[in-house]
Amino acid sequence: MKLFRYGPVGHERPGIIDANGAMRSLYPVVREIDDTVLSPEGLNFLRALDASRLPEVPADTRIGVPLSSVRGITAIGLNYTDHAREANMAIPTEPVVFSKATSSLAGPNDDILLPARSEKTDWEVELAIVIGSTASNLSLAQAHSAIAGFCLVNDVSERSWQLERNGQWGKGKSFDTFTPLGPWLVTPDEVDNAKNLALTLSVNGVPRQIGNTEDMIFPVDTIVSYVSSFQTLHAGDVIITGTPAGVGMGMKPPVFLGGGDVIDMAITGLGTQKHHVVAR
Repeated sequence: MKLFRYGPVGHERPGIIDANGAMRSLYPVVREIDDTVLSPEGLNFLRALDASRLPEVPADTRIGVPLSSVRGITAIGLNYTDHAREANMAIPTEPVVFSKATSSLAGPNDDILLPARSEKTDWEVELAIVIGSTASNLSLAQAHSAIAGFCLVNDVSERSWQLERNGQWGKGKSFDTFTPLGPWLVTPDEVDNAKNLALTLSVNGVPRQIGNTEDMIFPVDTIVSYVSSFQTLHAGDVIITGTPAGVGMGMKPPVFLGGGDVIDMAITGLGTQKHHVVAR
């Protein structure tokens, strides 16, 4: 099942993709994609609907963040060996964790706004996990049951703020528009719990990142179990899981984003994103 939200910023409504790939409005049935919808009972209720009978959403409609309220964004860094090596950092022996501000969220095709005086803004295609129920101290076997779905995400990063400004990584990753999420929230059954999904990203038509979730150092269930060991997870929490090699920082010489650049990215089964980069 694929869920999404559509409409102008701040006025999005819930939607669902029908069996033929058409966008349908859920607004006659539910008011938002919220904690109630993300619960196992809520998702089962939507599965029982005949989506083809719902109103169709025009294809040119803006797509927003697929959740009405994201409680928190927890991120895992250096979760692909090739990326850790290109960053000249040690291969982690346990997950590297940082946070992003929820104010950085944006729709999957919204513009990415460069911060004022930015010189090192970078791209990172990633898999995002969406939590569907309250969870704490989960075992590895229990972790899967807490996952409502998965999304495509771009963990946009201003490297000078991230690495050179005497602070935690989140400082360079929390600018407005730095977490485009979507287009869809895809339930785990549609993507086999994200075990073998291809990730790709290009800038101005030039391929930059090509990876696969099977190469993650810490897979999905391990991440959920680990994070739940030190913080209680709630429905609507998002965990982003790291990026493969090919970021601008790792190129020789480094290449960063500038006004006018166009980013295209995709993950198997989770849809695509396209962003125009805009200088302030």
